[in-house]
Amino acid sequence: MTRIRRGYIARRRRTKIRLFASSFRGAHSRLTRTITQQKIRALVSAQRDRGSQKRNFRRLWITRINAAIREKGVSYSYSRLIHDLYKRRLLLNRKILAQIAILNRDCLYMISNEIIKEVGYKKSVGII
Repeated sequence: MTRIRRGYIARRRRTKIRLFASSFRGAHSRLTRTITQQKIRALVSAQRDRGSQKRNFRRLWITRINAAIREKGVSYSYSRLIHDLYKRRLLLNRKILAQIAILNRDCLYMISNEIIKEVGYKKSVGII
């Protein structure tokens, strides 16, 4: 019997996996079985860390907004600011508020003062 040459499909699949793992060290970029295991592990880690990255950035934005707000007035806090923003139906998300807090604090103070005036927060609570 004559020798049968194998097709190129399996080789193409392996080279695609090898290209994914070309930056890995040692056997993780050379041996096909280890490459597939590391690829699965890398993709699982990437998906898990996307969620944690979103959580971490949200925490960072909240911390920045809270620090900027408390710097101006002790009686006003992050939670009150967000509550008043929702009351006034202002669509400013935490990312934008954090950027305003870093780049232009006066603008953030203007926003918070306008909200306090409109909502009438200080008079209702008895801060003044």
